[in-house]
Amino acid sequence: MNLELGNIFIKDVKFGEDTKVENGTLIVNKEELISLISEDEHLKSVDVELAKPGDSIRITPVKDVIEPRVKVDGPGGIFPGVLSKVDTVGTGKTNVLKGAAVVTTGKIVGFQEGIIDMTGPGADYTPFSKLNNVVLICEPKDDLKQHEHEKAVRMAGLKAARYFGEVAKDIKPDEVKSYESLPLLKSVEKYPELPKVAYVQMLQSQGLLHDTYVYGVDAKKTLSTLIGPTEIMDGAIISGNCVSACDKNTTYHHLNNPVIHDLFDKHGKEFNFVGMIITNENVYLADKERSSNWAAKLAEYLGVDGVIISQEGFGNPDTDLIMNCKKIEEKGIKTVIVTDEYAGRDGASQPLADADPKANAVVTGGNANEVIKLPPMDKIIGHIEPVDSIAGGFDGSLEKDGSIVVELQAITGATNELGFNKLSAKGY
Repeated sequence: MNLELGNIFIKDVKFGEDTKVENGTLIVNKEELISLISEDEHLKSVDVELAKPGDSIRITPVKDVIEPRVKVDGPGGIFPGVLSKVDTVGTGKTNVLKGAAVVTTGKIVGFQEGIIDMTGPGADYTPFSKLNNVVLICEPKDDLKQHEHEKAVRMAGLKAARYFGEVAKDIKPDEVKSYESLPLLKSVEKYPELPKVAYVQMLQSQGLLHDTYVYGVDAKKTLSTLIGPTEIMDGAIISGNCVSACDKNTTYHHLNNPVIHDLFDKHGKEFNFVGMIITNENVYLADKERSSNWAAKLAEYLGVDGVIISQEGFGNPDTDLIMNCKKIEEKGIKTVIVTDEYAGRDGASQPLADADPKANAVVTGGNANEVIKLPPMDKIIGHIEPVDSIAGGFDGSLEKDGSIVVELQAITGATNELGFNKLSAKGY
């Protein structure tokens, strides 16, 4: 599979008469966008705000973040199985509005939603403070069920991202990057002297607003399987979950998965990146056993020497992580796991809910329980009241002057388990 990503660098965003990209600025027709999103009968109202790096703005509660992309050439369309047909994607050409994002907010869907500060100390913990954000404020109709509310907000974000992506279809990119993923045998033949490496990505799929979608299918209804890494760059995997904000893989994270990008960067140089496996995270023990058995079987089938395993979420999924690690190691394959920690506010507690001696190579995104004070902002987009009840907050988190005292758990992307952040931890 060969994919070209054409990056169109967005340096600013503003409202205007026509939605277009002009001299590095994304211009947004606010009324047209509101009209598009308001077609969903489950939404009572929709509004649009802009949030740029350095603005004294706090966005909360954040549901998802999506990067606008559009298929320029090749089979399928962006977000296959959801907004496009289920044709296999990951080949051809795709244009990207790099530096822009759609952020969804509004009345809280589930308590595990987060905060994005565009300036101040909180901005250092989220990559989304560096983006030119178009924020959708989607308010649900009264008495709407939570799963219907989640879907309405999810679809609003995806539609907006496609809407912006379409205006970039005929623009010449500022930068083009190519990604080649060969069939297994051809890849081995091309780099026979290099160690063979695969990537196992765990997808949140515990249900009850903890969902991820693969080509439109809820991941908990799938078995561990092979997928082309470039398929993910075309939106084959999207977020539908409300897990803790710090380690939620938003749709933006999936589209820009840094593990995949780093593996491609070193492919053919330090090792041979021969394939990728996706596996789900389940609630019941039998499902955990089944999925980890299949992940290990597929890693063995690929004949790899090493595997990187990334997690999403914490607690219950720690068991899936350790099962995947242990079983793959037992196949004679070396593993590195990527996770984060819930080690208590003092950092002294056991960081994972499960462990095994074979899990001896660990990359961590940091301790989600660390406490931070976020200063007041001039403007709030969304609703500020839920910060007392979202994961990482507590009764009294919101202070009278607008300051917030929360754990890093409440900041969107703070301890991301794909390594999409600047935070880590050091053991002694």
